Amino acid sequence: MSQQDGFASGLLLGSLIGGVVGGVLGAVITSRLDAKFADEENEGLTAGENDSQTGAKKRQMRASAHESLEIEATRRSLEDKIAQLNATIDDVRKQLGNVNSNSSQEVNEHS
Repeated sequence: MSQQDGFASGLLLGSLIGGVVGGVLGAVITSRLDAKFADEENEGLTAGENDSQTGAKKRQMRASAHESLEIEATRRSLEDKIAQLNATIDDVRKQLGNVNSNSSQEVNEHS
């Protein structure tokens, strides 16, 4: 029993310490990234507010167009796959229809 009690307390202590260390690390990394992005944004505003806004809009439009092309390609690919599946299903239905009609004919012949 003493080993199980030691395991449970060690697990609890490890979880607690890991949570604290992970939380502190996450907070430090996030604050550094936020500061970095804030500095970049401030540099863009001081360089020229109109230039940075038009640049951001152009980047957003390019990203939007790229995403639209990817979505369209994915849609077409899925449509092709669905058509292939439908053709395969039709073939299997025909094969099963032939098997079922052959088996019913054999039953009729044996009767």
